[in-house]
Amino acid sequence: MELIYFDHISGTPLHPLVKEVMIKYIEEGGFGNPSSQHRIGDAAIETLEDARTKVSALINAKPEEIVFTSGGTESVNHAIKGVAFARAKKGKHIITSNIEHQSVSRTLRVLMGMGYQVTAVPVDRYGMIDPSDVEKAIRDDTILVTIMHANNEIGTIEPIAEIGKTTRERGVLLHTDAVVSCGNIPVDVEEMNVDLLSMAANQFYGPPGVGALFIKEKTPIYPLIDGGTQENNKRAGTQNLIGIVGMAKAAELARLDMPTRTEHLLSLKRYFLEQLKGIDDIVINGHPEKSLPGLVSFSVEYVEGESMMIMLDEKGICVSTRSACASGSLRASHVLIAIGSDYATAQGTLLFSFGIDNTKAQIDKAFDVLKDTVAFLRNISPLYKKK
Repeated sequence: MELIYFDHISGTPLHPLVKEVMIKYIEEGGFGNPSSQHRIGDAAIETLEDARTKVSALINAKPEEIVFTSGGTESVNHAIKGVAFARAKKGKHIITSNIEHQSVSRTLRVLMGMGYQVTAVPVDRYGMIDPSDVEKAIRDDTILVTIMHANNEIGTIEPIAEIGKTTRERGVLLHTDAVVSCGNIPVDVEEMNVDLLSMAANQFYGPPGVGALFIKEKTPIYPLIDGGTQENNKRAGTQNLIGIVGMAKAAELARLDMPTRTEHLLSLKRYFLEQLKGIDDIVINGHPEKSLPGLVSFSVEYVEGESMMIMLDEKGICVSTRSACASGSLRASHVLIAIGSDYATAQGTLLFSFGIDNTKAQIDKAFDVLKDTVAFLRNISPLYKKK
């Protein structure tokens, strides 16, 4: 049975050229520690700094503003907690939105237990934040605004640059969780007016378990991991150089191939949305235009999302119902509730996220299975009335 992967928002497969670079590095003796003061260590640090340059180029940052981490969750934690601890004397108020990823919301929950105050601004029915709401929420003791660049469940892209103008004027630091956007749509830290930005390699065909945090020069931030002086004293511990080499190659490919990739993903997305018109009582979630090119979130009335996902999986179609980090929870998605969905409709949601290797033929096959699945589940649903 052919497996069709439509869950790229949970993690992308390793690009063949990324795999090739990583294997080559291993085979050529890539074991050196960048902190070692001999020729093998010198070679390792040269590789590390070359990778830092390539990753920084993806977001128009300076190489020295990139700190390598274990992935998006660590980057988010470092950005929020690091600034909170560094600026605690100035204030303990943080602004966020009510549709953030769990790595943000749970980090803020921990800080609230330490005496910090958090204001969550609302979103409209498309999941869009109004920058004026952020401006109104800023207080004299506000030290940080953390708003995601693109939502990982509905794909809506937020007006970060506009929010950033306000935070710059008010002297408040701005962090954006760009884990699902970085490498998939243009990201420019200068144009976005951000002070911190989180990213992860496995969202743009790099290896899992490696990411980066952009920290603008002179941004006050405490390290979360203490020890050596690695990463310019911002993250102790020997760097995962094999993973970093893979991330650098993935970043380089993403920067060069982005226009072609975007065109392909948009073509698949439009084609899939046309197919969806063949099923009654469908609700499309997220902004119709300002959204990630390869993601479609939709809710099917009178059907439970997890049942659809399981039946699709039995036919070799891999999709998700919500964020991978929230899988296993029986609660309705907080993102869908925030945009005005009722609980029953929210529970009937599927998330299709396409990749560079997907085809329209795969969409045709998946849609045939989806249509039969919806028909079967509605037929046994006591709530559905045939039209």
